[in-house]
Formats: sequence, C-alpha cells, structure tokens
Amino acid sequence: MKNRKKKELLMSEVRVRFAPSPTGYLHIGGLRTALFNYLYARHTGGKMLLRIEDTDRTRFVEGALENLLKALKWSGVEIDEGVMLDENGHVTEKGDCGPYIQSERVKAGIYDKYIDQLIEEGKAYYCFCSQERVDKVRDQMRADGLTPKYDGLCRSIPLEEAKQRVANGEEHTVRLKLPKDYDISFNDRIKGKITFNTDDQDDQVLIKRDGYPTYHFAVVVDDHLMGITHVVRGDEWISSTPKHVYLYEAFGWQAPEYIHLPTVLNKDHKKYSKRNGDGMVEDFIEEGYTPEGLINFLSLLGWSPDSEEEIFTMEELAKQFDFDRVNKTGAVFDKKKLDWVNGHYVRELSPEELAKDIKPYMIKAGLIDESYPEDKLVLLAETWQSAIDKFSDAPELAKNYYIKSDEIEYDDDAKEAISTENAKTLFAAFLNQLDQVDEIDADFAKSVMKTIQKETGIKGKDLWFPVRAAVTGSVHGPDLSNAFLIMGKDLVKDRLEYVRDNF
Repeated sequence: MKNRKKKELLMSEVRVRFAPSPTGYLHIGGLRTALFNYLYARHTGGKMLLRIEDTDRTRFVEGALENLLKALKWSGVEIDEGVMLDENGHVTEKGDCGPYIQSERVKAGIYDKYIDQLIEEGKAYYCFCSQERVDKVRDQMRADGLTPKYDGLCRSIPLEEAKQRVANGEEHTVRLKLPKDYDISFNDRIKGKITFNTDDQDDQVLIKRDGYPTYHFAVVVDDHLMGITHVVRGDEWISSTPKHVYLYEAFGWQAPEYIHLPTVLNKDHKKYSKRNGDGMVEDFIEEGYTPEGLINFLSLLGWSPDSEEEIFTMEELAKQFDFDRVNKTGAVFDKKKLDWVNGHYVRELSPEELAKDIKPYMIKAGLIDESYPEDKLVLLAETWQSAIDKFSDAPELAKNYYIKSDEIEYDDDAKEAISTENAKTLFAAFLNQLDQVDEIDADFAKSVMKTIQKETGIKGKDLWFPVRAAVTGSVHGPDLSNAFLIMGKDLVKDRLEYVRDNF
C-alpha cells in the first residue's frame, strides 16, 4: 500500500533532476542546466532532485561532490530531494528513492535485476571482445566511410554458452541488442520530433568490464525508479537519447519528456567548454559575482521572458519560466552582459554591505590589511559603487588611493593637466592649506577646493583637472572630496609634492 501511494505521488507531480558527475568544479553550463530544472520545478509546483552519477570511476575527483553542492547552495538553486548539504555543511541525502549516488546504488544491487531481465529477454547480450578488437573494427569502418560502431560479433553467442564463459571468469561487457533498421522517435520539447534509425546506432555497452553500469543504462533505470517526468539536459545528449528511449521501450516503461537545452557558446561561437578551462562556477565566485547576478544572467542564456525586462529575482523567474520560450540555437556567453546584470545587484547593496564584500579583494591586492578602518572602507565602497560590476573590480578602480606616488601611471590627459602653470599655482595653494591642519576631515575635504578657487581665481576644469590628476592619477573620477578623506593628509601631500617636482 505504501509503495503504491509513493508511485501515485511520483506520477502526479513534475519531477526533474540534475545529475552531474563529480569530475571537478561545476561548469557554468551545468549550473544553467540545474537552474532551468529548478525554475521549471518551481513554476509547476514540482520537485527538483539531485543525483550524483559517479559510475565512471576513472574520472572521479576527490572533493568534487562537496564543491558541487557548495556552488549550488551559493547560487540559490535549492534541492528538494537527493544529495544535499545539511545545516552543518555535511553531505547527506533526503528522499524515499535513494541512494541518490550511483556507486551506492551499484553496491545495493539495484541494477542487477534489470540487466538480468534484458539478457533473459534477448534484449541485451554478453560481449567478450577486447577493447583492442572493438577499436580496430571501428577504425576500419571509419576508413570505409561507414558509421563507426561495434560489429555485433557476440550477438550470436547462445545465452547458455555466454553464461558459462562468464562463470569461468572471462572478461566481458553487456551490450544492448538493438533491432535492425528500426526507427526510434521522440518528441523534444524544444526541438520537436527527432528520429534515429538503429542501423546508425551502436549496440551500446550497458555494463562495463569493471561491473559498473554505464551512464546510458543507469540513467534510464534511475530516472524510472525516481519517477522523473522531465529530463532537462544539454543538447550534446541528443545523440544518446534514442538509446535511452529504446531502453524504456524494452522495459515497457513510459519515457519521460525530453528537453534538450541549447549549447552555451563562447564569443567565437564555439562550445563554452569545461575542457578548455572556460566558465567554472568557482571562478565566478572568486571574481566576486553575486549569486543573484550570475543566476539572473544565466536565466537569459537561451531563454527569453515574455517582456522587455532583464532583471529578475529567482521568484520572478520561476513565475515566468517555461520551456516554450527557450531558444533552439546556441546562446553566447557575453561577459559584458554578465557584468551589466551583476552591476545592478552591486548597486542595490548598502555601502556597508559592499565594503564587507570588497574587503577580501582589497586585502589580496595588498592595498589594505585587516586593521583598515571600517569607516574608510565604507566611504571607498560608496565612492566607487557606481563603477563596480563585480567585487574584484574594486582594487583596480581604487588602487591609486593607496599606492606610492611614483607608482602611478599618468595618461596623456593627466600629464597635460598637471604640467600647466595654473597647476603649479594650485599645488602650492593646496599644500599651504594642508600645512594648516593636522589631518583631513570632512569639513576640510568639502571646502578646500572652494578656498583655493577664491585664493587663486582659477575655476572650472582649470581648477579641478590638475588637482584631481595630481591626487588620483586621472582627470576623471568620482567625488574628489572622498578621495581626500580616504587617502589622508600625508598621501595627498606626497602626491602634490611629487607632481610638483617631477612634471
């Protein structure tokens, strides 16, 4: 009774899953796949599962699972069922369809009865060919202009003979026995009806020599047992889907709906690839992007809302999201667009929040240390907030407030501004004002330029450009009085004396 109720529950709701392999850091394309799964689950009132597919033990990376879960948690993509982090940051599982880690499912013997069923029904067979032979067969087919695939040599071995060879310890795999010249069709939610003929398909390995199921076998069994209703994944899996569809048919199970997402492309319109070292989520976190900014940007990577809006909260995305508005073609990862979107969220922060976020980057750049006054850091954040798109921008923008005077690189406009006769007059007047105070305070910072204007009669850009260029290294920039306060008397005085003596 309990199992029947569970099955009815699974069939009555949308159930999607993100099922990565723990082979390194989470790629940005993987995060987008997880996000689209999550948004659809929230849009429909369904469930989002996380399953770990670790049957390829040669590619397993220690610590990758924890990194993956931390990245998802940071992003705000919440897991309803499966593998997740508990409140103490430890890996745990939640749900009635576990284990949710495939290697644990192997140990539990979950796949055994299903592979036995296919073998007994003549829909799969034992293959004793060495990898060397398989490679030679494929190479020859390729040379002959044919689709490279296994030639089916072991298909004709009687089952009892094959079982005896297995019992004798002979190394083997188990392969899917595809029917000849058979059309396998499925409807993709984005791309429409897709048909493959089995003559162009390989007799896919289902169980490897090490006894582990391949992705193609385990994914079908797991998705069925976990009640997955919609398989949402990248379109690089389209060529594998007919094998999965045929396995569902072989078992007599109802296949889920398939949704293959357009590829994420780099600026050269090539795949934004993990193998090329592009786009690891960890890198975006380290660069100082906000989770809200990265998620908002990724949501628009291949999907468009039914409006001109581009800024969305996660809740707003879930309300609007549907696969009917997902593009069929690849989506270019535009870093400038990401910076623009993320900058919106940076500007929504209070100066106090931004100060806290930029502090580690300022320390790493060697511009400040842990003891740096909090009020100055808040003022720095307030000063540059409109120009910061990600937290790692802060050191480059503000470095001239901290480095030595002889380390500043003056551009042509700055050199021109600090080399005029007016400039010499202004610097002398400013230095005179500095000699009259112990330190620069808010009153001095706000009034000193007006005082110098009255004293020298110089005004407008002839007043501001030379002083700004001398103090900050540029004729352009944010509030100059804030620069005076952040830099303090000694550094401002040193800058003025340096340009006076060297230009």
